[in-house]
Amino acid sequence: MTKIEGNTQSSKAGIQRFGRFLSGMVMPNIGAFIAWGLITALFIPTGWLPNENLSSMVGPMITYLLPLLIGYTGGKMVWGVRGGVVGAIATMGVIVGIDIPMFIGAMIMGPFGGWVIKKSDKLVEGKVPVGFEMLVDNFSAGILGMVVALLGFWIVQPVINVVVVFLQTGVNAIISAKLLPLVSIFIEPGKVLFLNNAINHGILSPLGIQQVQESGKSILFLLETNPGPGLGILLAYWMFSKGNVKASAPGAIIIHFFGGIHEIYFPYILMRPVLILAAIAGGASGILTFMLTGAGEVATPSPGSIFALMAVAPKGGLLPVLAGILVATVVSFFVAAPFVKKFAAEDSSADKLDEAKQTMKTMKSSAKISKIVFACDAGMGSSAMGANKLTKLLKAANMDIKVEHCSVDDIPSSAQVVICHRDLMERVKRSGTKAHCVSVTNLVNAPEYKDVVELVVASNSK
Repeated sequence: MTKIEGNTQSSKAGIQRFGRFLSGMVMPNIGAFIAWGLITALFIPTGWLPNENLSSMVGPMITYLLPLLIGYTGGKMVWGVRGGVVGAIATMGVIVGIDIPMFIGAMIMGPFGGWVIKKSDKLVEGKVPVGFEMLVDNFSAGILGMVVALLGFWIVQPVINVVVVFLQTGVNAIISAKLLPLVSIFIEPGKVLFLNNAINHGILSPLGIQQVQESGKSILFLLETNPGPGLGILLAYWMFSKGNVKASAPGAIIIHFFGGIHEIYFPYILMRPVLILAAIAGGASGILTFMLTGAGEVATPSPGSIFALMAVAPKGGLLPVLAGILVATVVSFFVAAPFVKKFAAEDSSADKLDEAKQTMKTMKSSAKISKIVFACDAGMGSSAMGANKLTKLLKAANMDIKVEHCSVDDIPSSAQVVICHRDLMERVKRSGTKAHCVSVTNLVNAPEYKDVVELVVASNSK
């Protein structure tokens, strides 16, 4: 591998890690965003069921609840519950006394608060007299939380306010100049590179929520979540492809369009990268239709299912949303069809699609492994013992990675590898973690530890 190739892969992995971290702060709280969106759609004066008393929840939720949830989650991703608590305190410093939703500030102050308490805990680790642990823990979190909250109020808030106003002005200028369809040139390739959650939840959603406050809906919620471009490509494969690829397309269509899992169509593009042109054309035409019809949503439709898109459409705004999805589907279908026909025979083998799926898995796992979690029932006894053992084995392999331990019900979304006793594997999978899961039977000397060490070494040598 040349130096340039190595730097390119490292940069891509770094962008993916950053994207995963951004989306990791928002994704666990999507339910709260949808709840706010539904309350907004139903009870504001222009909603489906206008109610002055119930609509009074809209403002406090968007000003305080949602940013605090993001701040807590960001801090927790860095340093567990203690990091989450200090992250929430830090976030409070940037949201008080300001009239715009401070989501970007929460994404900064939450992880920063978690990092501050993490450094503090590391500094005093092993130095606290026996019997004073709780006193030190509580007061260190309280004092540092106060300091970072004041820092956020006096320094960070004014800076973020200027940045948000600048971004909002830029977005409004792009919309006014009718240039918004051009963002598909960046969004559609970014989705295939697994930056979809970062684009949607890290960039578009915070700006969209600000627009909802001003006009009751936002087109920005529709830019990345539109299932039309992917649906058109999958329909082209279903109509004109052959063999295993053709047979797999109907199932992918159901998962993509109704389930909202857009990643299902990425292998079909990776199999024929030229099809990214179809996705871009479909995305741009869909956005143009949204603009012409005045479409918008009241909250982020997540996942990007047709059901979610319909659920958060404003009163009287369902048909414009459906029109944009339909146009995007038709355009991407007709752009993709000639390419799918041309390579139908060549792509008909099972190996071709399997190869594309493996490429997708490689792209998703290209980041270096730095977050390993050992999970058990309570997150204390057996998990702490297993985590300690694996940490020593990693150090012996010159991998300075500390293995954290937690409850099965409290696995952080940032975890890349999760280890547990085999009796808990089903619970771990039901937790919704996207991490690589490893089950063991012997906590003290599990042969699987060797495989984990080799996995970590391999990932850090890329």
